[in-house]
This record gives sequence, C-alpha cells and structure tokens, in this order.
Amino acid sequence: MTPSTGDRLLSVVRDGVRIHDLGRRLFVGMPQSPNHPAYWHTLPRRHGDRVRADGGSAANDMVVMGTHVGTHIDALAHVSQDGLLHGGADAAAAGAGGVYPEHGVHTIAPMVRRGVLLDIPAVLGETCPPGHEITPADLEAAQKRQGTPVGAGDVVLIRSGWGRHFENPDHRVYRGEESGVPGVGEAGARWLAERRAHAAGADTIAFERLAPGAGHSRLPAHRVLLVESGIYIIETLALDELAAAGVHEFTFVLAPLPLFGATGSPVRPLAVVSDTLVPDTVVSCRGGAGIGGTDG
Repeated sequence: MTPSTGDRLLSVVRDGVRIHDLGRRLFVGMPQSPNHPAYWHTLPRRHGDRVRADGGSAANDMVVMGTHVGTHIDALAHVSQDGLLHGGADAAAAGAGGVYPEHGVHTIAPMVRRGVLLDIPAVLGETCPPGHEITPADLEAAQKRQGTPVGAGDVVLIRSGWGRHFENPDHRVYRGEESGVPGVGEAGARWLAERRAHAAGADTIAFERLAPGAGHSRLPAHRVLLVESGIYIIETLALDELAAAGVHEFTFVLAPLPLFGATGSPVRPLAVVSDTLVPDTVVSCRGGAGIGGTDG
C-alpha cells in the first residue's frame, strides 16, 4: 500500500464520518439474565505488588463472565427446539465434547452490513410500556415513517426505549421480572424472518417481549429466529444515542470473539454514519449479503 493509497483510505473514515457505539459498558453487578453466569472482574496483580529493579511495575486482570452477559450475540447453538438446532441438527450430538463445532459463535463471520434502526417509541409517541408486544404493524409503521425498508441481509435493531433502565441501581427494573419487558413476539420475529434479516437486536435483556411475571419461561422469538430461520440475535444494545441523532440507516459493524464452540460472545457493535456519502453507497449491499457471510 502506497502512502497516497493509505491517505485516501483514511480519508473515508476521517472526513465526515460519525461512529455511534452501541455496546454497553461491562461492570460488576450490571443487570443480566439470571440464567447466565455473572460478570466479575478482579486485579490479581496491582501496581506495587511486584516492582522491577528499574522501578517499573505492572497490573493485570482476570475476567469471569457468561457469554450472554452485557451486549452480546447469540450463536445458533444457543437455543434448540424439541431436541433440534437450526438445520435439524441433533442438539445433544452437536455439543458432544462440550463444544458446538458447527453452530458455535466462532462460525459467525464479522459483519459489515446495512443496519436499520426501527424506533418504535417514535411511532407510538411514547416509550414502550412494560410487557408491550411490538407487533408487525409497529415494525411496518416504523420503517414507513423513516423511509428505511428492511431488506435481505440487513441487521435490524429495534428500539423500545427500555434501555434507559440499564443504569438503574435497582437492576430488577431492567430485568423486568415483575413488570415484564417490551419486545417483539412470535409474530414480530416472523416479520423479520420473512424479510431475511441477517441479525436482529434490541435494547432489552432478552430481545423479545417478556410477559409480566413470566421471566424467561417462554421465548418464541428465539425459536423462530435462531432455530427456524438461522438469524442471529443481539441483546442489551445501547440505542438511545442513535435515535436521538435521528440515524435510522447506517453501516453496522460487529465482530464476535472467536470462542470455539461457544453459544454466544460479548460484542461492541458500531453504527458508522457518513455525512458525505449517500445512504446506498455508505452501507454494504442493500438487499444483499454484505460482508460477513451469506444470509442466515
């Protein structure tokens, strides 16, 4: 690569480009599903524990966490139905040896795709109430209002407004164990599957609607997306800043950790928006596979 070529490439991301961070910060005690191991961070070595002869010292970390904690992506190995994974694979046999070689998160290629934010509170005129089911009519109304029809291969992010509770000191509020949590139900998941989305995400703890008092006892959208359709799910996204900026279409960037055979991975997704390029040139392959593998 010549210096002039490098300069031209850098100018694409330097001039008139805004990057919105869609990942949540990870911290001990953050709200999470009770079904997964909690996040824990500690310093096995602190500055001063060992000091070199020249006066230098170093600190290091140890992190323990479930792969479905904080902002994360669900691999196809995450959910089975009637003993079967996506494509009809036997769930028990697929995990022999304690890993999922064919359905694990390492099989999710890095994503550089067209992203669409469907801002449901903007349609409803209010933040989604607890336990509200986001219907296909809501999704249709959002894409019509924004002029951003969902196409095959897109990553679709659904904002309910529930993300405002993530930093609430009472973590039961974000989990919505008693109140319920808004999100798509089975019908909304089928709407996404019919449009052949590559992945779908939300600002909530489980992506889909949780009924009041029901917790995670029934997750039909996970079945429709992961098992039946091969569509990845991204949970606990930070979407309020994107909505406040009026951004509904962008280049979506995400790379899972290559955890061989794992059922999920922490992620830090980005929404990249250009002020100088028209939408169809900024995004990756409208209606196509984009970069990062074929459609689910």
